[in-house]
Amino acid sequence: MTAQNISRSAKAFQMIDGMLPELERIYLDLHANPELSLQEVRTAGIAAKWLEACGAEVHTGIGKTGVVGLLKNGDGPVILLRADMDALPVKEKTGLPYASTATGVDRFGQSVSIMHACAHDMHVTWLMAVMKILSDSRDSWRGTVMAVFQPAEEIGAGASGMLADGMVKRFPKPTVCLGQHLVPLPAGQIGYRPGTAMSAADSFEVRMFGRGAHGSQPQNSVDPVVMASATVMRLQTIVSREVAMMDSAVVTVGTIQSGLNENVIPDEAILRLNVRSFKEQVRQRVLASVKRIVEAEATASNAPKPPSFTVISQFPVTINDETATARTIDGMGKHASVAPVELPEPLTGSEDFGLFGTAWGVPSVFWLIGGTDHGIWQAAQEKGEPLPVNHSPFFAPLIHPTLKTGVQAMLGAAYAWLD
Repeated sequence: MTAQNISRSAKAFQMIDGMLPELERIYLDLHANPELSLQEVRTAGIAAKWLEACGAEVHTGIGKTGVVGLLKNGDGPVILLRADMDALPVKEKTGLPYASTATGVDRFGQSVSIMHACAHDMHVTWLMAVMKILSDSRDSWRGTVMAVFQPAEEIGAGASGMLADGMVKRFPKPTVCLGQHLVPLPAGQIGYRPGTAMSAADSFEVRMFGRGAHGSQPQNSVDPVVMASATVMRLQTIVSREVAMMDSAVVTVGTIQSGLNENVIPDEAILRLNVRSFKEQVRQRVLASVKRIVEAEATASNAPKPPSFTVISQFPVTINDETATARTIDGMGKHASVAPVELPEPLTGSEDFGLFGTAWGVPSVFWLIGGTDHGIWQAAQEKGEPLPVNHSPFFAPLIHPTLKTGVQAMLGAAYAWLD
């Protein structure tokens, strides 16, 4: 990049401060109006309208509610920038004046409260800001910026759904795929990790079958509550007794449902499980162990038929290309208020972002932005107390400087690749 273009890109970063009041309004509106996975109609509409105003070529309804905007500015690299849009079935308890009171129906048909408990509202705001700045700074870069506003990340159906809807054939092949996520690091901090960055995740529903009876006559039943309870306890031994200490995995039973009345033994129980892992060999072993234990407990309980297994979602391991990561971090480090920090360990959280790079066969880079008040973060560290994390009803990112840091980071990453 020439000295003249460096000067022009510096002017682009100077636009951020002037945009912050408008970006805050956008963020507050998105936070107060969250939408569940594959229901992001309002959010997608906001993103599409913004992209049109930026002069982008806009495509909507991709993978049901996904939006892609192509900002073309002559010959050059194609850079994919991604933001996820969906919220979670969580009742917000932050007490913030802009807290969500939204409700809806989730994918299981349940009436739920809805909250942006994973900061996808911030992600959308960041990408909107970057697209506006790049649109207004066309003299400082050449190429094409592909803005991807992705639905359904929380259920692992968004990236795969957009790809199944023909993204690879419909849009130009990117040079690199770039994405970022807000986490409870100190506000203003940027964290990254070359190589393995986040875990794989497998979620599935197990249905265990019993035989119902009157609560006073257990001898006439096969009690699925007891069966499911024994299964939950036994599943805890997988990590402690079947995974080597140098490896790691997590097995979580997030839902157990059975029966409606205290004196009626039901005829089935439902478990919803989540498995996290970093190595494919460990993943396969844990999944096989889960299936073995569930089936064995059903047999031990004399269940009338074997349990059923239904996949709910699957996330790949997030792997950052090391060469692309170095280039990306160098670019954002030149403009961020705080230098990016390499994280010592990968996160146990999971993402479907990596599917885009895999589908096109190009490198991808995913990094983290802190959003926690420094005083709160420091006090928690000193006391050894946990912070409200992503998916907590108390998760409340600090708006400033988080907004600015996220825009700086994504804009810097984009400039690292654009001509």
